[in-house]
Amino acid sequence: MTPEPGPRTVAVDLGKTTCRVRVGEPGAAPTRSGPGAPGLASDLRADAAFAAIASLLATDARDGASATAIGIGAAGVEAAPDAARRLAERVAERWNAGTVVASDVLTAHLGAFAGAAGTVLIAGTGAVAVGVGPDGDRRRADGWGPWLGDEGSGRWIGQQGLVAALRAGDGRGAQTILAEDAAALAGGLAALPGFVGGDDAARRLASFAPTVLRRSAEGDPVAAHIVAEATRLLAATASAVSPAGGDVAVVGGLADDHDFLHALEAALREAGLAPRRPLGSAIDGAAILARRHDLPHERYAIRV
Repeated sequence: MTPEPGPRTVAVDLGKTTCRVRVGEPGAAPTRSGPGAPGLASDLRADAAFAAIASLLATDARDGASATAIGIGAAGVEAAPDAARRLAERVAERWNAGTVVASDVLTAHLGAFAGAAGTVLIAGTGAVAVGVGPDGDRRRADGWGPWLGDEGSGRWIGQQGLVAALRAGDGRGAQTILAEDAAALAGGLAALPGFVGGDDAARRLASFAPTVLRRSAEGDPVAAHIVAEATRLLAATASAVSPAGGDVAVVGGLADDHDFLHALEAALREAGLAPRRPLGSAIDGAAILARRHDLPHERYAIRV
């Protein structure tokens, strides 16, 4: 006779590109991935978010039906709290489990510090720093999007690289191998404005960031200047929300580049901060939020 499955935690990291779901504890269950959904502040709001989760979370006894707690980190929660609550209610009703929804930035912080105080610096396509104190007070810097902020982000690095390429191409700036790289990317420098246009502009700009990072590591002075400025800007963002000597964990796609991470950690130390490696990921943070109600982050979550 097969024993009944015990209660389990479901953790969801819902991004705009990818949705990840884990049923059970870290290491004991694989993480499933599928298409993400527009942020909750978008026109599609809760419907698209629910569909992305439902496509990965089955309803049989091995999956959602055995869950007693579901934690979801999603983009746009703070901008659209009503949509976030509707998502939580739909998930709770569908799988008959206590459900909590919070900002993906908050779950990234929870994962990085396992629920403790500190500052998380998210450096990916965008850039934002969030500091949470022992009493739950929260401070945030940047994260204003590709046109008003996200300084030092992958989008910023890629954009600065393309600007440098155009300046080199028409004689306004220093010569750099980035001009050849940018021309190859778009089919010629003159094609760059069209290449980065449209609704996906931030992602297209960010797609050039790995090239800038590689050329910096190879010694191109223009690329190296861009990377150095990016680390300075990111360190300034973290400093805005962290006390002197405070712990800062760096997460996001840029942290996967070891040379960049090393340079950023040096910039953080120069700014008087204490860089540390994250203890876990955003999906770990979603699991922590699902299991615990006593954390300083609780006031920023929507629980049903």
